[in-house]
Amino acid sequence: MQHKERIALEKIISEIDLALKFVENMTSEDFLSDERTKRAVGMTAINIGELTKHLTMEFREEYPQVEWKNAARFRDIVAHKYKTLNMLDVYETITKDFPEMKLQIEKILE
Repeated sequence: MQHKERIALEKIISEIDLALKFVENMTSEDFLSDERTKRAVGMTAINIGELTKHLTMEFREEYPQVEWKNAARFRDIVAHKYKTLNMLDVYETITKDFPEMKLQIEKILE
């Protein structure tokens, strides 16, 4: 693993931690009614997708257990379709998929 890949993975973990902290102790209803949190989480999703896109294709292929393409696609959807985005889907992605992605990346970093 190259140094720049390690840095990108560490930043992805940091962004996931931020997103999880933003929704900590929030129900989906709480999330849906909190515009500030929705926007903050959207920005972390954009950052994660951008960081993912900076990983080389070879690196992503070496670790196919991580949903790299989905992270990049999620970034594009959040960035370009924010007004029509289903925020319940965003909440579920943050609370269910991000923790799994974090665990997978932590294993790569070990």
